[in-house]
Amino acid sequence: MGKTGLFDLEKHFAFYGAYHSNPINIAIHMIFVWPIFFTALLLLYFTPSIFNVEFSLFGSHVFLAFNVGFLLTLIYSVFYFFLDHKAGSLAALLCFICWVGSSFLASRLGFSLSWKVVLVAQIVCWTGQFLGHGAFEVLKTVGLNYLCVDLVLMHLKFD
Repeated sequence: MGKTGLFDLEKHFAFYGAYHSNPINIAIHMIFVWPIFFTALLLLYFTPSIFNVEFSLFGSHVFLAFNVGFLLTLIYSVFYFFLDHKAGSLAALLCFICWVGSSFLASRLGFSLSWKVVLVAQIVCWTGQFLGHGAFEVLKTVGLNYLCVDLVLMHLKFD
C-alpha cells in the first residue's frame, strides 16, 4: 500500500516533475540546490546553540553547534527518510554532511565573512533557479506552492 498525504513521494515527484522537465533546468537545479542548503546552514551556524561538540578534523578543531541549523538538518533528514527509505537515507546523509561541512567552514570563516559568502551564493543560486525556469521550462513556476515544494524536494532530484 502506498503512502498518502505528506509522505506520498510519487505525488510530490509528479508535481515537481511537471515544472522540471527541461534538461538544462534540471542541470541548473542539480548544480545550485545543494549550495543553497549548505550556505543556509553556514549562516544558521551562528544561531544560539543548546550545546556544542568539539573534535579534531584534519588537525583542526571543529565545533558542531546543536542549534537551528542542526534542527533544520534533522527535520529534512527525517522527512526524507519517511518519504523513501533508500533515497531518503542518501538525502539524509548528504544533509548531515552539509551540516558538518558548513559547521567546519563557519568556524573557520567567522560571522563577518560567512554572511558575505552566504549572500553571494544565495543570490547566484536563486537567480540561476529562477532564470532556469523562466528561460527553459515550458510550464512556468506556480508561485508560492512551487517554492514550498521545491524547498522540500529539491535535494531528492538526482536524475
